[in-house]
Amino acid sequence: MQIPDFKSFFHTAPHLFREAKYPAKTILLDEGQISTKMFLVKCGALREYFYKDGKELTLEFITENQAVASFDSFLNGTRSDFLIETLEPSILYELSDDTFRHLMENSEFQQTFNPLFYKRFSEISKRLMSFIKDSPQERYEQLLKDRPELLLRFPQHYIASYLGITSVSLSRIRNRR
Repeated sequence: MQIPDFKSFFHTAPHLFREAKYPAKTILLDEGQISTKMFLVKCGALREYFYKDGKELTLEFITENQAVASFDSFLNGTRSDFLIETLEPSILYELSDDTFRHLMENSEFQQTFNPLFYKRFSEISKRLMSFIKDSPQERYEQLLKDRPELLLRFPQHYIASYLGITSVSLSRIRNRR
């Protein structure tokens, strides 16, 4: 999700954010942990995923100028249902939950973040509908249309997991094109 408003807010209030560098394969949030930070990706890439029957299932890829948190956990203090991990060396801006709650008292900040949350929940809803109504081939075609850079940037097994299929099925879909 592109969030230029958040990025411009960062530039007007950089003291509220902590810049941090992480190597690839760093777990930023573990499954079952309570999220106390929201991250904005300056550079690098992250992945949200969880385990089911011993397999990793990818929920989302987060790249430059996108924000991520386990929002239910971050906003409600519940345990996260998934992990957040860096896939590449990454530079992130971190916003603590305490700072976020304080900022939400500011209407200008609310005007920045409310559209972000609405957009994110809309994207989640569309992705859920796609898993219900679209074939794996259609989900792959939609990924090609919406975020083709992901196909070049991440390993096939992550892409297959994101599409809800095996790597073998993804190879077959790619060969049909």
